[in-house]
Amino acid sequence: MIHMDYKSSGISDKEYEKILELLGRAPNELETALIGVMWSEHCSYKSTRNLLSRFPQTGRKVARGPGENAGVVDCGAGWGLALKVESHNHPSAVAPYQGAATGVGGIIRDILAMGARPVASMDGLFFSPASGKSKTLAAGIVEGVAGYGNAVGVATVGGKTFYDPCFEETPLLNAFNCGYVRLDSVVSSQTALPGHLAVLLGAKTGRDGIAGASFASRELDEDSRDSRPQIQIGDPFEEKLLIECCLELQSKGLIASMQDMGAAGILSSSSEIAHKSGVGIEIFCEKIPLREEMAPWEIFLSESQERMLLIVTPEKFPLVKAAADHYELECVTIGNIVEGNRYKVFLNGELIADLPHSILGDAPLLDWPSSEPADMRERRAMPEGMKSADPACDLLKLLSCDGGRSKSEIWEQYDCQVQLRTVRGPGGQVSAITVPESDSIVTLSMEAEPWKCRTDPFLGAAEVMAHSLRVQAVSGAEAMGMTNCLNFPSPENPENYFELSECVQGLAFVCEQMECPVVSGNVSLYNETARSRIYPVPLVVTAGLVPHFTYFVRCGCAEAGDLIYLVGPKAGSLGASRWQVLCSSDGKPKGATYAFDAMLDKAFASRALATSRRAVARSARVVAGGGIAVALAKEALATGIGMSADLGPGDETSLFFSEGGPRALYFVHAESADKFLSLWEGYPVIMLGCAGGNSLCINGAREIALGELKEAYCAGGLL
Repeated sequence: MIHMDYKSSGISDKEYEKILELLGRAPNELETALIGVMWSEHCSYKSTRNLLSRFPQTGRKVARGPGENAGVVDCGAGWGLALKVESHNHPSAVAPYQGAATGVGGIIRDILAMGARPVASMDGLFFSPASGKSKTLAAGIVEGVAGYGNAVGVATVGGKTFYDPCFEETPLLNAFNCGYVRLDSVVSSQTALPGHLAVLLGAKTGRDGIAGASFASRELDEDSRDSRPQIQIGDPFEEKLLIECCLELQSKGLIASMQDMGAAGILSSSSEIAHKSGVGIEIFCEKIPLREEMAPWEIFLSESQERMLLIVTPEKFPLVKAAADHYELECVTIGNIVEGNRYKVFLNGELIADLPHSILGDAPLLDWPSSEPADMRERRAMPEGMKSADPACDLLKLLSCDGGRSKSEIWEQYDCQVQLRTVRGPGGQVSAITVPESDSIVTLSMEAEPWKCRTDPFLGAAEVMAHSLRVQAVSGAEAMGMTNCLNFPSPENPENYFELSECVQGLAFVCEQMECPVVSGNVSLYNETARSRIYPVPLVVTAGLVPHFTYFVRCGCAEAGDLIYLVGPKAGSLGASRWQVLCSSDGKPKGATYAFDAMLDKAFASRALATSRRAVARSARVVAGGGIAVALAKEALATGIGMSADLGPGDETSLFFSEGGPRALYFVHAESADKFLSLWEGYPVIMLGCAGGNSLCINGAREIALGELKEAYCAGGLL
């Protein structure tokens, strides 16, 4: 065995003292390796568990909350939607294709572990503006997402793509998946009992991905090539067989519990099942199918893909094995569930590790110091004198910049229709899929605003969450629950930890006020190098339910002659807006964003839902990145119909380009205008103009032909 002292396992002096106290002895080398990886940030959440407890976790639609492989919300008709988002940032920065591909495969298995059929994926992609190394990384990551997702047969229905130089060294990939499961058939990781067998199903174990959890718990190496052996290798065709086999076993009642082998592989899956179920477990190294000769520590820390740990009663194992043989999958009993609380590892009859499972499942919490960044006042201050000299010219710049232009070059690589459940794929404000045996629709919104979270972490994160809920309401959906991925640099830096804490507070505040529970999530820290660090990126995915497909309100459906209404305040904030960053002298975000007002957002949501139920709007679009001007331009581009709007008196820069707040554009047939206005009584409403013609004209500024808008928006060159 390679000598592995506690420091090389990522254990600090203080943590090692705690281990000695808990064990009453010194751990051997294998035990040290096992504890080290389970106490890594990636597995233990030791820096964030206290923060995450602030999230509301219960609600009338929550069937399973945090603590399982994924959350589950109740979609009605006996169906649940399992949902979760996870990061694969470090692997994607080092080996873009495989890092992204295995990120997609891993999140799919989290959903599968709940007994759910994976049906839809989304991806949060954060890149530096496309050139040189960044362009190579971006292309490889997108190819990895497409290559795995398309082959495994799960639709990629949407996502979020964001560009800033802070992601030059550390691009981010946040992978989301959801799947349907009968509520009376949800699989738990907490139901193992003494006498059950621990069964490994799927691919053989190899050296790929060894210590990947520890790798994801530190900043990237100066020479990232040193990290390549820690990147997993995925096989989507093997995963497809694994999905079908697991679902067949579950449908026949042949498994008592199931756990994905993600970070820390066999170690995490087996120890988590034992710890959550309150039982002991014995694992026999010699029974584990290997691709190559491996030491015990390598076996347990390997993150080889396409593997699941099943908990099975002895009398059902022959049936499980027969099903696995049918799908040509490895299926081997590797251990026993026993009484007690011990995690034991044997090799050819010799006990080589013996630990209480609690030491693996309950890493000591870390309480990092927190201090507001010294330049936070400067970040929150909007630069003086910023004014648009030519709004029409600025609008074209916003539409043609990397962050503003069409992302079709990316999402056209994805299969968004496989399984034939997709109602709305990439390109809209929400994605939508059908609910089995129902007329209902599930809507999904993925949002993140790194610039706003940089200038004011609390307000920025609050705006991210609020915007995710606004697009749900305008689409006709009531929010069922949210999952999130918190992407930050090192928490050991007090200023970074302040930003992390404030972002969590901002998300939690809006979730509490708007009654949207957090059902699952992921934390990714140490997203930095010696040269740079990322901005704060709390990414959220909200799942909503439209009770009948006729209530679903789309964007991009306006027709000539429709009246254009703005509901909500005329202006939001230019702080950290797309216009502010694009037009600033240094390209840095400055200025705080719009302050969340719960009463105003609740009034907005209730009226938006009523509008959907009465079917009085032809099309609707929440005002977001680029402000009202960009929202009008995108509707014109989607419909091929011109727009004429008068925003009234005021500062044109703010009227055109400000962002944030509960605001939306509605496109309404003239005959429905009175009904529409009655539904929005008591809320700010302005009739801006009407749809028609072949150009966009706002406040009498220079008319922009639709062809010119399209040329700017569809410029291409992202990859």
